[in-house]
Amino acid sequence: MKANQLLLLAGVMFSILTTSYAQGVSKGKKATGKEPVDYVNPNIGNISHMLVPTYPTTHLPNSMMRVFPVRHDYTTNMIGGLPLIVTHHRSASSFNFYPYQGEESTITPTKQLSYDQEKVTPYRYQVYLDEMNIGVDFAPSHQSAVYKISFDKQGDAYLVFSTGGRGQVKAVGNTITGSKDLGNKTTVYIYAETDVTPTKTGVPSRNGSISWGASPAGSIALLYPTGTKKVGIRYGVSFISEEQAKKNLNREIKNYDVSAVATIGRKIWNDALGKIAVSGAVDKETTVFYTSLYRTFERPVCISEDGKYFSASDGQIHNDGGRPFYTDDWTWDTYRAAHPLRVLINKQVENDILNSYVHMAEQTPNHWMPTFPGISGDDRGMNSNHGIASIADAYAKGLRGFDLAKAYEVCKGAIEDKSLLPWSKAVPSGELDAFYKQKGYFPALKIGEKETVANVSRGEKRQPIAVTLGTSYDEWCLSQIAGDLGKTEDAQHYLKASYNYRNVFNPATGFFHPKDRDGNFIEPLDYRTSGGPGARDYYDENNGYIYRWDVQHNIGDLVNLVGGNEKFVAALENMFNEPIPGARWDFYAILPDHTGNVGMFSMANEPSFHIPYLYNYAGAPWRTQKRIRSLLDEWYRNDLMGVPGDEDGGGMTAFVVFSELGFYPVTPGSPTYNIGSPCFPYVKMNVGNGRFFEIKAHNASFTNKYIQSAKLNGKAWNKPWFNHSDIANGGVLELEMGPVANKAWGANSPPPSAAPMP
Repeated sequence: MKANQLLLLAGVMFSILTTSYAQGVSKGKKATGKEPVDYVNPNIGNISHMLVPTYPTTHLPNSMMRVFPVRHDYTTNMIGGLPLIVTHHRSASSFNFYPYQGEESTITPTKQLSYDQEKVTPYRYQVYLDEMNIGVDFAPSHQSAVYKISFDKQGDAYLVFSTGGRGQVKAVGNTITGSKDLGNKTTVYIYAETDVTPTKTGVPSRNGSISWGASPAGSIALLYPTGTKKVGIRYGVSFISEEQAKKNLNREIKNYDVSAVATIGRKIWNDALGKIAVSGAVDKETTVFYTSLYRTFERPVCISEDGKYFSASDGQIHNDGGRPFYTDDWTWDTYRAAHPLRVLINKQVENDILNSYVHMAEQTPNHWMPTFPGISGDDRGMNSNHGIASIADAYAKGLRGFDLAKAYEVCKGAIEDKSLLPWSKAVPSGELDAFYKQKGYFPALKIGEKETVANVSRGEKRQPIAVTLGTSYDEWCLSQIAGDLGKTEDAQHYLKASYNYRNVFNPATGFFHPKDRDGNFIEPLDYRTSGGPGARDYYDENNGYIYRWDVQHNIGDLVNLVGGNEKFVAALENMFNEPIPGARWDFYAILPDHTGNVGMFSMANEPSFHIPYLYNYAGAPWRTQKRIRSLLDEWYRNDLMGVPGDEDGGGMTAFVVFSELGFYPVTPGSPTYNIGSPCFPYVKMNVGNGRFFEIKAHNASFTNKYIQSAKLNGKAWNKPWFNHSDIANGGVLELEMGPVANKAWGANSPPPSAAPMP
């Protein structure tokens, strides 16, 4: 056997063994017979509370090939054809097709299809087109997929393929090829074959006529022989060429057997999800857990194709040097929990991802670390440069699969040379950046003052508090990397800069408060609603109550700024209890991302995720335990609205994975984890090299949410946190849980914060 086959077999066996154990054997319960993938419900969150819902995505972990139904949201009973590949997270499928039986005069390039009996799993999609009596069965591989179409009525059978614009498709015999322009010199290609050869092909028009024999075009119609009842479609995709798409197909899928491809996909998913085995909780929590874990594998995606990849950073095809190349990631969302989760359970993948981002930066003219690396280039989304945090976090936790010196240079360039303006694309530093470096804060406009600075987005604005706090954290991460490289002077410089958040702290209110360029706090200001759409005049997507806690690297100092433990805890409680002012529709008209509300806390947006753990820093870990369990119960459920906000491809669901396990990385870049309240009495996590981290939370339940006592690796543990080194090579965290808080446990041992300012 080849080494990779042995590893795959070992992974599958581990998945089977640990899953069997995880279904209750350790607690004397009868095993359910379910494997991890059987708990995944891709429909959780398919109806949105406000903005973008989750999509029931069928794909293999971190793979190019991914699809979801072509529809506005779950509530519709119509789909706009069948997808062939979704190239970007949450984007439309780049190629669609639909099967048809009926009058030729009603065939158009696009058609809405009534559907029923939809069944979605991570590895297979099935649906019945009920008006036309057509069955659809689909299964993906990594860069290819297969469909089986069953025509149940009498009449001629057709397939209609479309690019939806900016592309073309053509058909020769039983082969369909096509390409679509994605922008920024990026193209997606398709190569498909059917197991039945059409009798003729043509181009459909919007009025229902078909120009038979015409090709290529943006859409193509294929007529199959009279009496055709089934058509199989197998196809490959590529970002390199149609020829490469054909190679990808032939490498992965040899025939038209959907079940065979789905069986392979199911094993791959069980191997991926089975790296964490959980047991002892009700099915609802297990379903939420494994569905959340499945979401963390949707991105970034590996775009290496036979040892090479197309990079939108320079528009060139590169040799991958024997290492997979990844892209499609929004690091503002994912640095907080998705990247740290991979550090624990997918070290090599995380190494390869970060290695890809460093290469991506080197391929751009300015050599800046990407922030929103995508298939068609870096979108430079949101604010700050939190890819720096992922580099610092991975290295602090022992990952060595990327060049730290090169990473430091591209990270430093993103702070020193690139503009800090939100959504600034590849804009170099300007006058506001110079102001930040001189004064230590990003200035806000005075009330009524017009924007005159070039490159400030009309919609995204300056976001001065978000930029100041986010950059302070990035500079702390940069100081950690500099220290690891022995760059003492740089480390001291960036450590000092990491205290810049102090420059916008208002001691009179205890909030971070926007200042104008003259150093005056903006007044009047309502921390609940001020700042215009998305509060972007001052904050970003969230209000002042959320950004009050956005000092991830130095919570200990924030406790002191607020006034000590008692006042800090009171301020946290005030946030959770402060009601929405006025009518809810007025509030959400200003802050549509600020959903999942508990008072002024928003469970729906990433800057909130670490906040429930902050009681650990102020002598009240029991409040973290209480709050985490209530938030999970309220907002993460096994139903269509069971996700409170934009999921962002693992950005939110990685928080759920960590929090249900019972710990969370409050400060990426620090090799530490905060302890919360485990949802499962037993957890077994494969941390690599045959080592396992176990959590034994005796009697854990929603009622028994409070830690009474703890042991870490056999020793009594009275800290609400632990170090990565405690579990990196395996270990056991043992917790005695109960219904009444032990308020003394962990109260005098806060997690570490940044070093004192030099």
